[in-house]
Amino acid sequence: MSPEELAQSAADQQSMPEGLSPTARVLWLAQAGEWDRAHDDCQSLADTAAGSWIHAWLHRQQGDYGNACYWYRNAGKPAKPESYPLEEEWMEIAAELI
Repeated sequence: MSPEELAQSAADQQSMPEGLSPTARVLWLAQAGEWDRAHDDCQSLADTAAGSWIHAWLHRQQGDYGNACYWYRNAGKPAKPESYPLEEEWMEIAAELI
């Protein structure tokens, strides 16, 4: 499944596609507006660079930029500016991780 297809599936409020990797599942939940569920599921990925990057994005989406910067450091990624479009970064993450 491409990042665009994953995003469209979540935006259309379709059922979560079967067989998604844990990373793709968290990305789908985040795109579907299920922040709490995405964050909870992301906890199981927190010891990976991928999970830390998604975790950073989730906290930036939440408006907790200081916490996001912590997770960017854990992911080994430069922190995105607060003004950087969330949708653009989501697509970057999805393109790299799925």
